Amino acid sequence: MESTIWLEYGWALLILIGLEGLLSADNALVLAVIAKHLPEDEKKKAINYGIIMAFVFRFGALFAISFIANVWQIQAIGAAYLLYLGLKHIIKARIKHEPPSKEEEEKAAGKGFWPTVGKIALADLAFAIDSILAAVAIALGLPDSPLGDFGGMDGGQFTVVLIGGIAGLILIKFAATWFVKLLTKRPALETTAYAIVAWVGVKLAIITLAHKDIGIIDHHFPHSLLWTLIFYGVLVAIALIGWFSPTKESVQEEST
Repeated sequence: MESTIWLEYGWALLILIGLEGLLSADNALVLAVIAKHLPEDEKKKAINYGIIMAFVFRFGALFAISFIANVWQIQAIGAAYLLYLGLKHIIKARIKHEPPSKEEEEKAAGKGFWPTVGKIALADLAFAIDSILAAVAIALGLPDSPLGDFGGMDGGQFTVVLIGGIAGLILIKFAATWFVKLLTKRPALETTAYAIVAWVGVKLAIITLAHKDIGIIDHHFPHSLLWTLIFYGVLVAIALIGWFSPTKESVQEEST
């Protein structure tokens, strides 16, 4: 019986590591995009600060699991910020089709290092809320373990969430550096990143509306197979559209 429990925990952990990998990739891409306008040395420093803050916020969220899972206002704030961040950029990109002028690029570069770090911190915090809610949704479906209680939940479930979170943070470290290089080759990924941010905001909004104290959406819907398929189907579609969008070089070649 006990071996069956640990097998179930093992499968849940593998699923969670994969899920955290996807969320970490989103988080890392956003870090790269927000810091994009900074000079090269400051860009690297801002991303490193972002990774450190991602560690701090996600570990902090681990020890506030019951608070984050039960207080819908926290979830709503995270959803609102991600929707604002994503939609603001997408609307600007739709209104303004031509590439930024040299003056505009210099103006963006003058936004300052610390304001950029502050924007990264807010994005990290919102992603930390989403990450911990996703992990808890998987972990709470597991049977109780013989490890007792810890952090407001079963010790075995808490361990699964902890290991999944650490794996996600390791992936952020490597993914952020890679995305910085990738953005120079595929500028269309900047808008893709913000579209993903907005879509994750929609996910948090769905979780908020399904909260037991609000009840606008069925409480079980955010964890249903239907919503999981919809969410990841749209997420993959956004990523593929962004990946296969023409680069600046290909557009210039077609116009000549």
